[in-house]
Amino acid sequence: MSLRISQFVLFLLSALFAAGCSTVSAPNGSQRLNPNNAELLARRAKIAAEPPGDYYIGRRFWLEGTNFWGFVRKPGQQWDEAKLVMLGEKIKRAPDRLAEDGPVGGRLGFDHNYEYKLHGEFSGQRVYDPNSNQILPEFVLRDYELISSHPGFLFHPDQRFEPRRVPVIPKY
Repeated sequence: MSLRISQFVLFLLSALFAAGCSTVSAPNGSQRLNPNNAELLARRAKIAAEPPGDYYIGRRFWLEGTNFWGFVRKPGQQWDEAKLVMLGEKIKRAPDRLAEDGPVGGRLGFDHNYEYKLHGEFSGQRVYDPNSNQILPEFVLRDYELISSHPGFLFHPDQRFEPRRVPVIPKY
C-alpha cells in the first residue's frame, strides 16, 4: 500500500474511533442528557414527595395522526418509568375528546403536555396503534382533574418536542 493510502486509511480509522468515543446524542439530537441537571433533580424531588394514593399522574402527549394518549405513572414514580398508553374511554371520555379538525384550541390534542391527576386502572389489555406501530397498555379512564396546563418538561429540560417523532423515554 502506498504511503498516501495508508495515511488515508489511518485517518478514517481514527475518525471512526473518535466518533465511537464521542458523547452520545439524546433522543432529540442534543448531547447526552445530564442526570445531574439542577432542574431535573428538583423535579425528581418534587415527584418523590407526591402523596401515595389510588390515582395516577398522566401527561398528554399528542402527535398528529397517532392514537396513543400520553404517559401515565403512579404517584412518586419518575417520568422515565411512565408508560405510554392507549386511553380506554368506556367510562369517561378523554379531556380532549373534540373534533380533529375544529378550531385551534378546540380540537383533539389541544391539551398537549397538560398534566392530569387520573382515576382509573390498567385493564391488562394491550392495544395496537397502527399509526405509531406500537402495541401499548390500555388505561381505562374513570375521571380526571387538571393539575397544570404548563407543567414544563416531560423527561429532561434539554429535550425538545419533535411533532413528528414518537417519544423515546431516555435512560440515564
